[in-house]
Amino acid sequence: MITMNSSFHTKKTYNRRIMKFRFLLFIILVTLKAHAQNDSLKKITFIAYGEMYYSYDFSNPQNHEKSNFLYNHKRHNELNANLILLKANYSDKKIRANLGLMAGNYAQYNLSAEPTWAQFIYEANVGFKLSEEQNIWLDAGIMPSHIGFESAISADCWTLTRSLLAENSPYYEAGIKLSYTSKNEKLIISVLYLNGWQKISKPDYIQKPSFGTQINYKPSRKLLLNYSTFFGTDQPDSINAIRQFHNFYLQYEPTNKFGIMAGFDIGTDKFNSSSYGSWYSPVLIIKQSINEKTRIAFRGEYYYDPKQIIISTSTANGFQTFGFSSNFDYDLNNHIKLRIEGKMFHSKDDIFANENNNYSITTNMTIKL
Repeated sequence: MITMNSSFHTKKTYNRRIMKFRFLLFIILVTLKAHAQNDSLKKITFIAYGEMYYSYDFSNPQNHEKSNFLYNHKRHNELNANLILLKANYSDKKIRANLGLMAGNYAQYNLSAEPTWAQFIYEANVGFKLSEEQNIWLDAGIMPSHIGFESAISADCWTLTRSLLAENSPYYEAGIKLSYTSKNEKLIISVLYLNGWQKISKPDYIQKPSFGTQINYKPSRKLLLNYSTFFGTDQPDSINAIRQFHNFYLQYEPTNKFGIMAGFDIGTDKFNSSSYGSWYSPVLIIKQSINEKTRIAFRGEYYYDPKQIIISTSTANGFQTFGFSSNFDYDLNNHIKLRIEGKMFHSKDDIFANENNNYSITTNMTIKL
């Protein structure tokens, strides 16, 4: 049993570590930017990203934490950092590498099950080109997930917050990836051997391997089609469960001002020791540019998980939830973006402070250098 006093000291120690890590990131950034002027490091590029946000959840959670199915912009009624990231990339004709270190709510909540040493790693991988004639690469390490169209970097996404689909599928993965890119760069095919479903360190109770595939096809500059899969397990070997998961999405931008993103996830897994169930989630996002600096976006989504395979509710109908959001973006300049988003969830069961509706407003400022 953890007493209130020990819990307070544990949280205080964690916050102290986070502050030290953020300071370390700042020192590393300054140092690397200075050395980047050296011609010998021209093959290395650096990215610095920071996102501060304030979010108000009208269900008013007393512990300041939003619902258990959200991992970004998690804190209610307080100013916080969702992601602070420093990333270095090395690229040559035959070798490439990435290293990203991070802190913030995304790292705190989305990697809470990982060992402490792994919770600050956004990305750490190296790749080797296997063919002189063809664009075939073998990459190994901690990589962004091959599933979905949204990342933890809000500035790269059409909406301020992530969709239900993205929040409850892998953001990252650890393993080996073999990929082929066609000469016209319209087709990318990848095969992956993974440690598991969003796992850096493989749990002791899982010995079975996991696999993934991805087909990414861009027939024109206006249209992108993607199909990704996962086959493996997220449960102890004793349960003998196999998770099958499929992710589809398309991105269509007929003009520079208008775009549509449509995605669909579907998966099956055991929800107890003997029976299989399924879950699925469609999402549609529409964005429109008002002018060069201003954009709006709308999102509609649904998540169906009655057997609570992915999202636990401890209610009769499980997680069956609609979501609607709209956001407004304004670019101060090429590096700084201001955003505000209103969002509503409607669930079949009363999973939000004894209600089936939930409303929130989130604002953020992103800085990307």
